[in-house]
Amino acid sequence: MSRAFVNEDAGADRPDLPELPLSKHPNYVTLRGLADLEARLTARLRDLAALRARADRLDKLPEAAAERDIRWLEARLASAIPVDPAAQSTEEMAFGLQALVADETGTETLYEITGEDEADPGQGRIAPHSPLARALIGARPGDEVTWKRPAGDLTLEILAIRRPAAP
Repeated sequence: MSRAFVNEDAGADRPDLPELPLSKHPNYVTLRGLADLEARLTARLRDLAALRARADRLDKLPEAAAERDIRWLEARLASAIPVDPAAQSTEEMAFGLQALVADETGTETLYEITGEDEADPGQGRIAPHSPLARALIGARPGDEVTWKRPAGDLTLEILAIRRPAAP
């Protein structure tokens, strides 16, 4: 038979998307991060229902992407280890807390150690396995820590440790 008459897409009514990677690290989450994951799952379930309700469903890629996102969010929620920052002591830096630090020039910055899914360096939220978080965890006010960065080591003085404001 001629190759011109072979439908290579036969049976491919569902696009095959790669799964979203799941972290190998424990999935510690703040209560804010847990609520965000739950809200994201609810939104994607709503998106999937709207996609399935379309009159023209020839393009299955949006549905497959939503299904993949839902599987990822469900896996993240199933593996979540919630940590309430209100239950954490502020005597030393730990997950869910904020550290006010000063660098060698005296510039002050506030960092909060959060779950991977809510980490946002632009907002000072860092993942617990990041080099900065590893330097901060266990430090106390008055301590100096060394942040090992690709641009070179940076010494930070811990000025204060506190709980984040309630959302």
